[in-house]
Amino acid sequence: MSLRQLRKLALSATLLAPVMLGGVMAGPAYAGPQPKPAPSVLRVSVHVGLETLDPIATTAYIDRTHGYLVYDTLFALDKNLQPQPQMVDRWTVSPDQKTWTFVLRDGLKWSDGTDVTAADCVASLERWGKRDGMGQQLFSDITSLTASDNKTIVMQLKAPDDMVLYSLGKLSSNVPFMMPARIAQTSPYVSIKDPTGSGPYMFVMKDWVPGEKAVYVKNPYYTPRSGAPSLAAGAKIAQADKIELIHYTDPKAAAKALMNGYVQYDESPPMSVVPMLEADQNIVVEPTSPPGSVGMMRFNTTIPPFNNPAIRRAVLEAIDQTAYMKAAFGSDPRWWRTCYSIFPCGTPYATDAGNWIMKMANPQAARYALEKAGYKDTPVVVLDPVDIPVLAAFTDVTVKMLKDIGMTVKVENMTWEEMLKRRTNQGAENGWNVFDTWWIADDIATPQAIAYSGDPKTGWVGWPNDPKLEADRAAFVEATTLADQQAKAGLVQQDVLNDATVGILGQFFEPIAFNKSVSGLTTPVQFFWEMTP
Repeated sequence: MSLRQLRKLALSATLLAPVMLGGVMAGPAYAGPQPKPAPSVLRVSVHVGLETLDPIATTAYIDRTHGYLVYDTLFALDKNLQPQPQMVDRWTVSPDQKTWTFVLRDGLKWSDGTDVTAADCVASLERWGKRDGMGQQLFSDITSLTASDNKTIVMQLKAPDDMVLYSLGKLSSNVPFMMPARIAQTSPYVSIKDPTGSGPYMFVMKDWVPGEKAVYVKNPYYTPRSGAPSLAAGAKIAQADKIELIHYTDPKAAAKALMNGYVQYDESPPMSVVPMLEADQNIVVEPTSPPGSVGMMRFNTTIPPFNNPAIRRAVLEAIDQTAYMKAAFGSDPRWWRTCYSIFPCGTPYATDAGNWIMKMANPQAARYALEKAGYKDTPVVVLDPVDIPVLAAFTDVTVKMLKDIGMTVKVENMTWEEMLKRRTNQGAENGWNVFDTWWIADDIATPQAIAYSGDPKTGWVGWPNDPKLEADRAAFVEATTLADQQAKAGLVQQDVLNDATVGILGQFFEPIAFNKSVSGLTTPVQFFWEMTP
């Protein structure tokens, strides 16, 4: 059976009918006015503070976390990673599979009390489609996207596309969150300022301390859909009355806040505090579930020296994944593994195609290749987000490696938020040459990932220009069997490694820590509406 047929079977499955509750349980005799229970508050120590309010204009995971609290989506992936309707009530597909019609469910409102309309959703999808890899691919197949009335969205395609529902239910950055049209009409390259959404929580603007604290309260206009919660799908029942996302600049302070009960969940404790947390009987420390996350080195391909692909390839010859992983996570095998594929190991498209260069870890060979490529002491500006321990550890390894192979290195220390802004600078003035980052595996598991785009106009920062890569990515989307898609993914990997636009630093399973009383945890993305304080 082809992958296309398998997907059709999965997408045709219907949701279980909602369970209707009936009957009244007799309560205790009336005993007069009762004290109102104190609001429940969930406090989370986040790996970085929220600085912007736009989950479309950036791939930063803190903005994705913010987005899932404030916004909702047309479709969402369940625990089996199958798309299920979320804001959509029902949908139909024409016999030729080119016309998709989606009808919104009743009762959808924005957090300002106004009705959600199909026109809002059209504008939101159009904005998302300009920034996200899957969105770009979907819109390349769309001939028209319109609102035929206040509740109906009509999508017309050039040809049948099995990935429509998967795209609309994309799990991680960038997620196609729905916004009011007046907000969604903002340029996708300019951050929005208005957090009006239709999700389970509302953002409390007056309590926001950018980079330090973000506060959310239940959205009184939110009506959960029926059905049991299942990853991002089903009913989104807000468990806590208030959620506070707190960024501690000192990891020890975050650990102590968790241990004394002020914080209930720490999403990214560095290895320096893990022993302290593991010694506390009230705290659970465990790795995130496979396939985890992947470390990545990103080059600016537009300015010297990395505008020369031979110089980029020389650097790839020197990358030692073990050195990177040990620097960030130590020697404990619970936390990491080497992975010589641009698609995470353990995922369907992981491949050995052309990966010999990833396995070299040979500084001497890299030094020779660098000289042969014509490198002449051009300074390499390395961006170092010192407030993210994992990335700071990665950067230390990168700096030493570049120096060892004979490159002139200039390290510029900054916060993560400063790096997010700086890395958008394409030119040489106040520019950059390389930085380290990471992606959760789901975000780079297919050639559709924006990190692997070869289009300098619509792709990710670094701006590689590779028409062959773009052609092979398009061929992957057209493939109709798993074997064919895997073969096309292999070609994409060979393109990416030949052009050397990224370096893979290893695959890791970041520790999380939480109070034993906490329930409602999810993976690979944590949805805080489900978590109990």
